[in-house]
Amino acid sequence: MIESDRLAHVSRWRPVPLAEKGLLALGLLVLAMVLPPWPGAALVAVAASAAALVSGVGWRSWLGLLAGPMAFILTGAVTLLIQVSVDGVALAADGGRAASGLVLRSLAAVSALLLLTVTTPLAEMMQGLRRLGLPGELADMALTTYRFIFILLDTARRMHASQMARLGGDGWRRRIRSLGLLAAALMPRALDQARRLETGLQARGYDGALPTLGTRHAPRPGRLAAIVVGLGLLAGSASWL
Repeated sequence: MIESDRLAHVSRWRPVPLAEKGLLALGLLVLAMVLPPWPGAALVAVAASAAALVSGVGWRSWLGLLAGPMAFILTGAVTLLIQVSVDGVALAADGGRAASGLVLRSLAAVSALLLLTVTTPLAEMMQGLRRLGLPGELADMALTTYRFIFILLDTARRMHASQMARLGGDGWRRRIRSLGLLAAALMPRALDQARRLETGLQARGYDGALPTLGTRHAPRPGRLAAIVVGLGLLAGSASWL
């Protein structure tokens, strides 16, 4: 199981109505885009991280989820940090202001989206989007693709364990060869398991729809108002600082 999905299923905020969690996460995302990188985006990242910790996500798990996106963000920021010319390579003329702004704003946006991801399972998100008018076919396609990711990761994990049991990781040359063999055999096996999944669905009377079970909780106006006030205070604090 993907770590973010596991955290969503055991989150303290899972019973919280999707409208409230969505308002908080999307509100933080909007603030990350409209507020200045410093201190606005930095405050948004701190607020999203604090909310995730309150919801039950451990700080190690949270940092682990941020590590992947941050590696991608930092790679892109390097292109703004350095300036290449005929005279050689030097720091950007703005002293890295654009690069730091990109990192802060991107970190805040990713933190806001991850907050919704670690507190709400995908099936509940799809239910909410269906209520907002998302076509059922698109929702089913998203759920099926998400399930296929699980199949792909599970297949890769079992193949890697099998290679290690056969001394497939002894030496860097053998590691490279084992990695190539795994990549070559991964997709056919994953597609075969996905085909078996489709056969199982058809055997159970699949009619083109994938209904999911879930409890719907009505949002409370008081909580929605408190979230709006909190977002306003956060925006005001960024402007004041």
